[in-house]
Amino acid sequence: MDTEAAVPERDRSPAADEAEPGERSRFAVLGGWLAPRLPVWWAQWRRTILLALAGVAAMMLVSTFVLEPFQVPSGSMEGTLRVGDRVLVDKLAYRFGGTPRRGDVIVFDGDGSLTQESGTDFVKRVIGVGGDRITCCDAQGRLLVNGHPLDETYLYPGDTPSRVPFDIVVPDGRLWVMGDHRDDSRDSRDHLGDPGGGTVPVGRVIGRADWIGWPVGHWTRLRRPATFAGVPAPAGAHG
Repeated sequence: MDTEAAVPERDRSPAADEAEPGERSRFAVLGGWLAPRLPVWWAQWRRTILLALAGVAAMMLVSTFVLEPFQVPSGSMEGTLRVGDRVLVDKLAYRFGGTPRRGDVIVFDGDGSLTQESGTDFVKRVIGVGGDRITCCDAQGRLLVNGHPLDETYLYPGDTPSRVPFDIVVPDGRLWVMGDHRDDSRDSRDHLGDPGGGTVPVGRVIGRADWIGWPVGHWTRLRRPATFAGVPAPAGAHG
């Protein structure tokens, strides 16, 4: 009589595992497939790629809300801006209580004032603000703003301040704008008979053009001409 009881197998030897690969845990096999497999170069370039993506996102936010480049499409602002120049527009210049001032170069949506086409942006110089009386011209051919003659040294060489005579009071909340190349600029003068008299609503202003950013050889800060500092407040204005 065989008195030895059969001992149940407790451990599998390594040799047995090697001999029966099909018996390995299916979970272990699937786990290998489910684990993320990243390319080798990711570990080397991860920091650079993440920084680049963050930089692009930051540039998009700045362009949308703070500073946006605009390309000059025509010669209406020569000799201050040339065709193809890219100006950097400060979109916050008038967002916190500030308003456009005489002499500022602005970018604005001209729909309803200088054009009937929506989404058409213009770049012009502010000559008068709400309440100003603008007259063309005095005996010396100069524009008058509230009786003050403008010495417009920024005009395109050979241009006169205006070949079209006019006398207008700018409505409140609106702007009278003109190009620096007066003989090649369609601006407020061309819409004197339209509603609003060719003036642009302040609410249509996108921002103030502060710099010429491109091309490199034309880098310039666009400053407000000194001649506007002598313009008095409109008659009847307070402060």
